[in-house]
Amino acid sequence: MGVNTEKMSAIVLGLGLVSFILGVFAENIKPSAGTPIVGKGVVICKYQSDPTVALGYASFGFLVASTVAGFLSTFYPYKGKSVPSAALFKSKSLVIFLNLSMATAAFSAALILWPTITEQLHLIHNVHHNLNTDCPTAKTGLIGGGAFLSLNASLLWLASLILTKNAREDYLEELEPKS
Repeated sequence: MGVNTEKMSAIVLGLGLVSFILGVFAENIKPSAGTPIVGKGVVICKYQSDPTVALGYASFGFLVASTVAGFLSTFYPYKGKSVPSAALFKSKSLVIFLNLSMATAAFSAALILWPTITEQLHLIHNVHHNLNTDCPTAKTGLIGGGAFLSLNASLLWLASLILTKNAREDYLEELEPKS
């Protein structure tokens, strides 16, 4: 029982869906601000305990896994038959969808990582010498937006895999002897 396009499509879509769910959950539980505690010449920001940072990194990890699975399955030889990259790239629609998939995944990764890292930095560097600090958190909406793009990226990978299957079948048909 080997690997086929349908299995890889399910894996890519499943990983993208998990990334989406984790990202949306991280966005929904992210606190809007911390509680400032004024001391002698400093403000210490106390943030409620929440798994936003861990969920953000997990969402990013599943996005990367989905992207790697989609990319590798595009060039993986199925049923012991390898198809040269040049034959796959003859399909202009496949090239367009591959580029869209990669670009969407990269943009999604940026939108997930930027607020996740910012949130982690806010939690680590919580002592401020500016007494007017209002204990900020990462910008609201970016992790959720990245999560939706993560889902879009996995759907674009799905379309790319369908187009890859078509290009592979066209190439293998050309190789068969005509009788």
